[in-house]
Amino acid sequence: MQREFPSAPLVGVGAVIVEDVRVLLVRRGTEPLKGHWSLPGGLVELGEGLLNAVVREVREETGLVVEPVEMIELLDRIHREPDRVRYHYVIADYLCRVTGGELLAASDADAVRWVERAEWTKESALQLDPITVRVIEAGWQREQKLRKEMKEGR
Repeated sequence: MQREFPSAPLVGVGAVIVEDVRVLLVRRGTEPLKGHWSLPGGLVELGEGLLNAVVREVREETGLVVEPVEMIELLDRIHREPDRVRYHYVIADYLCRVTGGELLAASDADAVRWVERAEWTKESALQLDPITVRVIEAGWQREQKLRKEMKEGR
C-alpha cells in the first residue's frame, strides 16, 4: 500500500477516547502531520472491519484496550501538492472508552498524553489541526450527552 502519492484513497480509523474530562492524544512520529498532536488511529488492513481496526490501532499506538461506542464522523484528509495529491485518507473516527491496558507511546506515536478541554478549544502549544479539534469536540460532546442520559436512566 503506497501512502505517499497513492493511486486511490486509503481507509483509516481514529479514536476519540474520553476519560472523565480528558481526551487522549498522540504525537505523530511519521508523516503526514509528523510532530503534530492527533487522535490515535491508522490504516485499516485488508479484510479487517472498521471496529476491529480502531481497537487494534489504539492498542498499537497507546497500549490501551478500547471499546468503540459509535462513529463520530467520516471525513477526507487530503494533502495536496501543486500538481498531485500527496496523501488521501478517508477516516472513520469513533468515540471509544478504555476497557484495559496500560498507557504508553508505541508504534508510530512519539508521545501520548491526556488533555483537558481547555487545551484543545483554544490556541495551545499542541499544534492541533482544525479538523482534529472539530472531531475531538464532537466526540467529547457526544460522550457528555451519553453520560447525562445514563445518569437520567435513559
